[in-house]
Amino acid sequence: MTNVEDHVRTASRPSELKITDIRTATVGWENWFFTIVRIDTNQGVSGYGEVRDFASKDYALMLKSRLLGENPCNVDRLFRKIKQFGHHGRQGGGVSGVEMALMDLAGKAYGVPAYVLAGGKYRDRVRMYCDTPNELDGIAMGHKLKERLERGFTMLKMDLGVNQLIAVEGALSWPQGMLPGDPEDKLERMLNLQTLMHPFTHVRLTPKGIDLITEYVAQIRSIVGDQVPIAADHFGHIGVDDCIRLGQALEPFNLAWLEDLVPWQYTDTWVQLERTLNTPVCTGEDIYLKDGFKPIIEARAVNIIHPDMATSGGILETKRIGDYAQEYGISMALHMAGTPVSTIASVHCAAATENFIALEHHFTEVPFWNDFIDGVPKPIIQNGYIPVPEGPGLGFTINEEAIREHLVPWDTGCFEPTPQWDRRASHDRLWS
Repeated sequence: MTNVEDHVRTASRPSELKITDIRTATVGWENWFFTIVRIDTNQGVSGYGEVRDFASKDYALMLKSRLLGENPCNVDRLFRKIKQFGHHGRQGGGVSGVEMALMDLAGKAYGVPAYVLAGGKYRDRVRMYCDTPNELDGIAMGHKLKERLERGFTMLKMDLGVNQLIAVEGALSWPQGMLPGDPEDKLERMLNLQTLMHPFTHVRLTPKGIDLITEYVAQIRSIVGDQVPIAADHFGHIGVDDCIRLGQALEPFNLAWLEDLVPWQYTDTWVQLERTLNTPVCTGEDIYLKDGFKPIIEARAVNIIHPDMATSGGILETKRIGDYAQEYGISMALHMAGTPVSTIASVHCAAATENFIALEHHFTEVPFWNDFIDGVPKPIIQNGYIPVPEGPGLGFTINEEAIREHLVPWDTGCFEPTPQWDRRASHDRLWS
């Protein structure tokens, strides 16, 4: 007798879906690397997410023992189970990447796009803003930004700050050892100046330094015009007083926002910046979970929150963060420096969040960036926007051939089995 199930797609029983494996593949170019996460199930359907750039794949793999045998459609319950194993910065990358993959799986199981699971969409396409690394002078930066406009981008960001002033005589003052390159200084060898927080460096801009930066921005505006929104980032490890002096000097150029002027942890300092400056201020790319954003939102210490969905907790948690900010009159932009996997996951979150402004794109000049996924229109970014995918889950298929082509040389395998992560010896309960 013929079994009716022989003619039925049985990989569509959401209530019987179970996680059977978590696997990874780490891709990269230049000095960048990104781990793509794949969650497999008993019904032959897989979901994809991404650990944040420069983060260890172990942040995701250590969650496997907590998830084996679970139904991935229970996204919120599983997120609450694993969120204790994330933290701020790159340490949030594992939980966030797994959450993306769970949303991909749940959407595939029910045959709906991930944005539907987040409550539906406010927009059919998501505005991208194009990040642009440092150039030595404003004319060169202006032409590079203009080239981005010619590609269709309607919003831009540039690096701007003290780094290009380090070798300029009279542009900065600093205690010896607090800037890279001080000769024969023991303090420089003892301290990692990249991790020393801004208030403790006492690097200061001189009047000449401020004039050079404002001239740089004036040259940019002379080339790209005054209408296009341009945000600014990477100011360097300077204190709040110099941030205020520089911010006030830049006010005539109508910048979209000043990003990460000081570490996000200093809520009171952000309040000082927001109240003093007439240019919007923005932070948040290294903050984990809604609870992490609450102090800065409740203090109305920024005009724009800036989660990176690969740190902040994935699609649903970042949507919650945006909604909470909206209650306080604060907008949300999304930081993103990843492959199309995390980018498209961010598109679903952005589509579902009303107070969203724009999503970052870091890799305009990487020719193969589009290749990692299929099943969506190419190029992925079209005239400065990404159309919101309508396929189930995240709405793409993975291009494993492209992933294999760009695996980092120091990691092994492409979605190989990970039995070493199957078991745990840990009591995870946070209360007694």
